[in-house]
Amino acid sequence: MDTFITDISELDPDKIYTYADYLTWRFEQRVELIKGKVFKMSPAPSSKHQTISTQLQGILFINLRNKPCKLFSAPFDVRLIDKKKSSKANQDVYTVVQPDICVICDKTKIDEKGGIGAPDLIVEILSPGNSKTEMKIKYALYEESGVLEYWVVYPSEHVLQQFILNQEGKYQLKETFTEDEVFKSHIFPELQISLGEVFED
Repeated sequence: MDTFITDISELDPDKIYTYADYLTWRFEQRVELIKGKVFKMSPAPSSKHQTISTQLQGILFINLRNKPCKLFSAPFDVRLIDKKKSSKANQDVYTVVQPDICVICDKTKIDEKGGIGAPDLIVEILSPGNSKTEMKIKYALYEESGVLEYWVVYPSEHVLQQFILNQEGKYQLKETFTEDEVFKSHIFPELQISLGEVFED
């Protein structure tokens, strides 16, 4: 019988946890698990954050409607697998993240608990609670996991940065877009987004 943990203070910050442990946590604080370490997530996103997220989800949903790709938004668990181990067993997964938006085109990477393996596209919308350290860790994590395209949205600056995974498996900044530009996805070339619509108040 599983023993559930109901208070985040019961977790040991020095311990390495797995997805099997994560499934036993029943506290209110949302967390992500990155390489076995617990990261507290920011409180509920601001209305600006949510507006941008909703606009992007709407545009992506319409564009992906007749494609095999599926669109998900937080809270949605994505289990990232260590390529060296490539096991899907709960006790062998040490990273569980909740991207603001992700797109998964391989249906074998979706199960009843969420996503398993690298999504094709991840979108993170920054909020005041996101630290530079957290974003550096996520960048390296998504790169290492093989996420093909990664967008980082800066709500206050009205800027979107587009990172593309190159043939060496490293991210390169393809372009930085501002609110008066039309943004074009790399892996979905027919997807064009007028950022003025995304950032409108």
